[in-house]
Amino acid sequence: MIDFSFTEEQDLFREAIREWLAKNLPMERVRENDTNHTLGKDLIRGLGDLGLLCMTLPEDHGGAGADWVTATIAAEELGYADISVSLPVFFLVQASWGFVVDKYCQDVVRDICLRKAARGEGFIGIGVTEPGGGSDVSGFQTTFSKGEGNWTLNGEKTYISGTHECQEMGGGYFVTGFNDRSQGHRGMTAVYLPLDFEGVEVSKRFDNYGRMAISTGGFKMTDVKVPEEYQLGETGRGFYLTMEGFDAARVLVSASCIGAAERAMEIGMDYIKERHVFGQPIAKYQGVQFDLADMAAHHEAIKMLVYRTAWMMDQKYQHGTFTPLEVSKYLSMCKYLAPHHALDTFRRVMLWMGAYGYTKECPLEMGIRGVMSYCIGAEGAANIQKVVIARETLGREWTRR
Repeated sequence: MIDFSFTEEQDLFREAIREWLAKNLPMERVRENDTNHTLGKDLIRGLGDLGLLCMTLPEDHGGAGADWVTATIAAEELGYADISVSLPVFFLVQASWGFVVDKYCQDVVRDICLRKAARGEGFIGIGVTEPGGGSDVSGFQTTFSKGEGNWTLNGEKTYISGTHECQEMGGGYFVTGFNDRSQGHRGMTAVYLPLDFEGVEVSKRFDNYGRMAISTGGFKMTDVKVPEEYQLGETGRGFYLTMEGFDAARVLVSASCIGAAERAMEIGMDYIKERHVFGQPIAKYQGVQFDLADMAAHHEAIKMLVYRTAWMMDQKYQHGTFTPLEVSKYLSMCKYLAPHHALDTFRRVMLWMGAYGYTKECPLEMGIRGVMSYCIGAEGAANIQKVVIARETLGREWTRR
């Protein structure tokens, strides 16, 4: 018989996170962070003290040794607390890309970056997207040239999360480029790139539509010398490491959106119980009830999919029960459905609220701006998720162009 319950430890973990976030990140603080374009060092250090940063890394590497279901719980609770999904972004890029970097790096990278990031004293992120595109990884222009004991990097990365935080705290990025373009995606290699290396020029902070509390920017690399011990995995395996990182991030992105959507529904239900129209609460009207029923049904179905997929990730990594491609299909389902569900939930609840929902006095506008980023892109655009789902459902021989 299938058991859909969490362990006692996971339930206690969820309660502890929600209690800490309620105290340290009330909605007023979320608004303050959104307005001031900062997360605040206290929140970052607090997450480090709780063991949430880089929590998927082994304990002896600085992490908490958390499984993916537990990390998904953390992502959901962070999305519930910070509906702008700014703090969830800071959390998930380190839990996912930090995991991939740790899996394939040498000890020197753990010592100079990952252990610090886990304490909230540094940052590890993903620097893949380029001005020419993000989804077509094999079409990137960044080049890696092998030298005596190093790689020379030339190229540009853009729409990168956390560039300001990385400059301020110290740290770096998972970066890919071509070492042999003639080999296509098999000619890509990955390295850990500290952002303060000579030849790295960081752009100004981008003026985003949402997720205002965490920065987005870019950086150019001009003859940047990266020691060979900073290489991640084998030469020519960069594309595959990138796909593994995207997969790891997608379940956490989806959980963050589920948490934000749940908070939006709760805010909306409080409103419709109090707001009276034509002599009775809005909640009494069947039109609103049916709207809520539709959202609630979709919410529970997608939430179940997200946690089932997190469980599949644990089975893959711990027991080899599922192949990477089997899990990728479900991760793409999560990444396609959860952000769109969250966006639709915020939209519907804002419509319940009328003019109030369109003001910044109402917190929901932060949420709709934030979750929209995950419908547009961030760990894979919506249509890319459809490509993966169709390919793994129909068969590659039918989808190969």
